[in-house]
Amino acid sequence: MSLSLRHYTIAISLLVAQMLQIMPMPILVDPYRPDWVLLVLGYWTLALPQRVNVGVAFLNGLVLDILLGTALGIHSLALSLVVFILAANYQRLRNYSVWQQAFMIGLLAALYHLVIFWLQHLLTDIYFLFDYLWPVLTTMLFWPWSFMILRKARRQLKVS
Repeated sequence: MSLSLRHYTIAISLLVAQMLQIMPMPILVDPYRPDWVLLVLGYWTLALPQRVNVGVAFLNGLVLDILLGTALGIHSLALSLVVFILAANYQRLRNYSVWQQAFMIGLLAALYHLVIFWLQHLLTDIYFLFDYLWPVLTTMLFWPWSFMILRKARRQLKVS
């Protein structure tokens, strides 16, 4: 059981993140929903950049586009850009404390949301609202906990 679970840990964690991303929430809490897929992809990119890379981010973005009903490629481009930046700087970011990493994840989440807004603005002519950036704050606040949970799972299952 542990051997098969070890091989699918990354896929299972990304599947859980996709489910959390589309899970219905109360209307008052929904604008603050963290970017679960970004958090999980960010962790695995920092931990195992040879296994989770831009291609994995692109595919997860396509799935997210389908699940959320957005134009195909919006989330793919944004996630690919963020994961590319993480993969290019993973050695430096690994040496930061968890709170410094949370700040960097917050900056990357802001980039992610601004790319999504920019692409949706080009396609559908929406206008910017400050509420689009609330998930940046919650993503940054959830980073330490998601980091600890995923690191514990990676170490217990010996994922490499």
